[in-house]
Amino acid sequence: MGHGRNVIEELTADHREAESLFDRIQELLADDAQRRELADEVTMELVRHSVAEEQYLYPAVREHVEGGAELADKEIEDHAHVEQLLKDLEGAQPGQPAFEENMTRLVQAVTDHVQDEEGRLFPLLEDACSAEQLNELGEKVRQAKKTAPTRPHPSAPNTPPANKLLAPGAGMVDRARDLLTGRGH
Repeated sequence: MGHGRNVIEELTADHREAESLFDRIQELLADDAQRRELADEVTMELVRHSVAEEQYLYPAVREHVEGGAELADKEIEDHAHVEQLLKDLEGAQPGQPAFEENMTRLVQAVTDHVQDEEGRLFPLLEDACSAEQLNELGEKVRQAKKTAPTRPHPSAPNTPPANKLLAPGAGMVDRARDLLTGRGH
């Protein structure tokens, strides 16, 4: 993911990409091994997306949007729930009940989160920020996704400054593991 737009366009494009991956997973037979590969791909994309939002989007919401702290806290809670679902999904194989149950929960949680962000948070941010601020945030989000972890780390910090300090190191370790295992390729 990396779309070269303002933060709202960037994150909305990420949402469509995740939805597309979910659709591809659902189109395959329950025990098709490709479902595991696609689950890994959606995990990698969602983790990078979430880390970037936590590092840059939610601090901007806190700063610029009236009632932004409560909005950001709710979105971070959503992320924690999704990250735990991703962790639970990580060990499951297609055709196993755990894979199906966790995938169903994940799709619903992400769908709810996307609807909330696109229907409420993004319009509020767009009203509160200038085009230049939104473009700058978009660039920061794109850069954060390049170094973000690719695996779920539910116990990792999800607010600045700790997340900005630890995420790049975890991302480097995750990408090394991915390279060694062939995950995501």
